[in-house]
Amino acid sequence: MDVYPPHRLGLPRARSPGGLGRGSSSVSCSRLRQVQSILTQSSKSQPDGILCILGIDSRYNEGCRELANYLLFGLYNQNTSDFEKTGFSEEVLDDVIILIKSDSIHLYCNPVNYRYLLPYVAHWRNLHFHCMTENEYEDEEAAEEFKIASFVDMVRDCSRIGIPYSSQGHLQIFDMFVVEKWPIVQAFALEGIGGDGFFTMKYELQDVSLSLWNVYSKMDPLSLESLLSEDLVAFERQWTSFFANFDTEIPFLLELSESQAGEPFRSYFSHGMISSHITENSPNRQPFVLFGNHSTRENLDAGNFNFPSEGHLVRSTGPNGSFAKHMVVQCVSPKGPLACSRTYFFGATHVPYLGDDNKLPKKTEQIRLLSQVYAAVVEAVLAGIACYTKTSSLTKAREVAGQTLGSGLDSLELQFKAVLRSKMTFHIHSVNNQGRIVSLDGEDSLYFVKTACMTVYDIPDLLGGRGCLGSVVFSESFLTSQIFVKEKDGAVTTETSSIILTAAIPRFCSWLVEDNEVKLSEKTQQVVKGDECFLGTFLTGGEGAYLYSSNPQSWPEEGKVHFFSGGLLFSHRHHGSVVISKDHMNSISFYDGDSTSIVAALLIDFRSSLLPHLPVHFHGSSNFLMIALFPKSKIYQAFYSEVFSPWQQQAKSGLSLKVIQEDGLSVEQKRLHSSAQKLFNVLSPAAGEKRSPLKLLPARLPELDRFLQHFAVGSISQEPVMRTHLPVLLQQAEITPAHRVEHDKVQWMVYRQIMDSSECFHAAHFQRYLSNALEAQQNRSARQSAYIRKKTRLLVVLQGYTDVIDVVQALQTHPDSNVKSSFTIGAITVCVEPLSCYMEHRYILRTHRMWCV
Repeated sequence: MDVYPPHRLGLPRARSPGGLGRGSSSVSCSRLRQVQSILTQSSKSQPDGILCILGIDSRYNEGCRELANYLLFGLYNQNTSDFEKTGFSEEVLDDVIILIKSDSIHLYCNPVNYRYLLPYVAHWRNLHFHCMTENEYEDEEAAEEFKIASFVDMVRDCSRIGIPYSSQGHLQIFDMFVVEKWPIVQAFALEGIGGDGFFTMKYELQDVSLSLWNVYSKMDPLSLESLLSEDLVAFERQWTSFFANFDTEIPFLLELSESQAGEPFRSYFSHGMISSHITENSPNRQPFVLFGNHSTRENLDAGNFNFPSEGHLVRSTGPNGSFAKHMVVQCVSPKGPLACSRTYFFGATHVPYLGDDNKLPKKTEQIRLLSQVYAAVVEAVLAGIACYTKTSSLTKAREVAGQTLGSGLDSLELQFKAVLRSKMTFHIHSVNNQGRIVSLDGEDSLYFVKTACMTVYDIPDLLGGRGCLGSVVFSESFLTSQIFVKEKDGAVTTETSSIILTAAIPRFCSWLVEDNEVKLSEKTQQVVKGDECFLGTFLTGGEGAYLYSSNPQSWPEEGKVHFFSGGLLFSHRHHGSVVISKDHMNSISFYDGDSTSIVAALLIDFRSSLLPHLPVHFHGSSNFLMIALFPKSKIYQAFYSEVFSPWQQQAKSGLSLKVIQEDGLSVEQKRLHSSAQKLFNVLSPAAGEKRSPLKLLPARLPELDRFLQHFAVGSISQEPVMRTHLPVLLQQAEITPAHRVEHDKVQWMVYRQIMDSSECFHAAHFQRYLSNALEAQQNRSARQSAYIRKKTRLLVVLQGYTDVIDVVQALQTHPDSNVKSSFTIGAITVCVEPLSCYMEHRYILRTHRMWCV
């Protein structure tokens, strides 16, 4: 089984000959096996084969075209201009008939489209081509007769044939007499070259569209690539439009209605639903924007995605008709599995530090407590996702999520903890590639995107007042991967991984809407710029930097940073001013990797007294912040020239800047710095290179590359993998230190078995060769010093129709245990000779297999 990393994002899609990315062959074979599984289901009426006819021969049937595109990675999704570039007509290029059987595939094509199809199908097992030579194809009458004869021959051994009659979202009533009118099917009845009778009288036809739709709806590396490169980009664009509605002056922001704010989500969803032909309208799969006390359980359960209310405004949906304290929002992909919901706040969740630690104002305290409840909900959902990834159990995930929420609420100074717990719901829904909710307990559920959601409904006034504040909601879409692993003792265990696909949508956001909050933020700006600032002398600042926290649920915030002799000020357009005085710091360190291409990191270990002065999402399990200064930026240069030296001198607080090396970074600090470095790399494209949203993904989803590798292995097969093989498959093998590589010379030996008999591979001969090769190697090693000793690699080249398992078994069953333990299989490469044939007009692919042992 050849397993490679999935096609990397940002590279051309595998839609043209030679454009297949690494891993496409394994995904293509996996897709074919999924289709073939329909033919192996235990059913009396299961078909013997699935017939896919393209072009005019099926009257351009969309169901057949959809199946061909699934197997050929969208080859026939190209528009007319793409076909025109080839110089051939569309009728010639889609002159294709495919018959899929449970253990083989027959493919009719012509000499022109053969070379276009070959890169997509060459690795299919037991593939039979029906194709004329170029000279023969010039005779049009002979070519048509050959096509009919090939079609008759392909279906000869079948009695029941499945037809992909309808495409997804366009279900048609199956009519075998419509199929009988397809030109190639009509030709089946021709005397002399046909099949001696009408096709529909000789074969029992059945519609397999619904079974195929279930196959198409599963996620695999190629459909995941499409989800990330197309659907997720469009999904995030709606959120950008949503946030743009709030980038306005406060008087206008206060007059925003739910309908106006939710317009991007409404248009995206409703227009997509029209074109998707999906009739399901589950409340869990509809967008909403609800302000303040309008976000009650009754309104959330109604799921009215039309946003009919123009009367619910930011300024009037809070307690007693005051400003709303928050809003709950949800965006849903209309034709895909993505969906996520958030709770955002109107007002500051902190009070800037101005040299004293006065008690928080009552209004700020209300929002701070509400945001802390939401933060506990976020942590609970993520804990539930982690549990579900490991156990695949909704019951256990719900239990863990509930316990995590309870722990988060216990840490808060609240009167209504028990009430909040009783108003909590948690669920996980499984969603297929078309956006339809499917059973979470189904055997195919592993291959579907899931959405985990927690809601705390109808929260009472947290300061003991009357009325209801509304609800808080949080959900994420995630995908899991599972690999079965065979341990040394024979037991089979699982290795799991997951990726939160919507993690880049901001989980925390707030807008200052009340005059006193805006004035306080402005006052902070004025105070720190005064001659007698409590932060000391102004050094430099005003340029952009990124603020990271130890809270794994939050993402870095971009803002302007000002440095003073006694601390710093971080200004954010939504959260306002964040003041960090050295009086609140335990230590402050600096890391730059001794390189001008590495992000410089200011690492701050702060005291608990700073927490009331930090936005809630910067509160973490450890009191730690990191300010990332990107190389070549103005603030990066200004820090070295204006801040570095003064901060290294001991301040009144006893603090001084300490320069550390990489080995001085904690695991958490390394994680954050790696994330910042990825972000810098994608935001700093090479000269002439355009910045692409796709290239931002690894920085916005730091675990993406690791998950893609895991998913590339787990999604193509459920067969157990040996524990010793897993690190190689996941590319986690130990890297040889650089100083050792210099002396580890490699010599190559080649085993090439001559085909002098009917057997393509002779196991006993191969085993004798291995014994002799090992003995010769040991004799050489005894005469060589350790310094010049060479590593030996054995290249095994086999011609013909050798099965992989034969070679593996020959090595694993070698009678000499010493030989068996001395050789391991490093790689398998299959070289195809597509023009090797054993029968006129019938190609069967011969291969050279090269093994690196």
